[in-house]
Amino acid sequence: MENLDCVFCKIVSSDIPAYKIFEDEDVLAFLDVAPVSKGHALVISKKHYDNFLSTPKDIMHKVMDVAQRIGQIQVQMMNAKGVNILSNCYKEAGQSVFHFHVHVIPRYSKHDNFILEMKGHDENLNLPAIAKQIKDELK
Repeated sequence: MENLDCVFCKIVSSDIPAYKIFEDEDVLAFLDVAPVSKGHALVISKKHYDNFLSTPKDIMHKVMDVAQRIGQIQVQMMNAKGVNILSNCYKEAGQSVFHFHVHVIPRYSKHDNFILEMKGHDENLNLPAIAKQIKDELK
């Protein structure tokens, strides 16, 4: 299903051009037009799903397989020193395009333009209670 207002759906349908690096029947990967670093890629489901949390497992697995392969190429062939793989879910987490996608961001230096840093932690959290809540829901 296509969302006519979605920029990624427009890329899938070739209404908007992109520097495509991989495509099969379920997955499309292309270079980010606002890259954090050389080779920053986006891997998307060709069918429209709002985000990681709403994407069927089989499609998510296919997307992650392609993301892994791209990350391997970035490290082995493009001399990246590391790779960040991330997917934002909802506006509060930084999602700006509401179509499931995974960023594959090659890192050439820890002093580059991309900062993914967790500062401090909340000491007041009840970790045993939180673990139990999540564990019980996973059953």
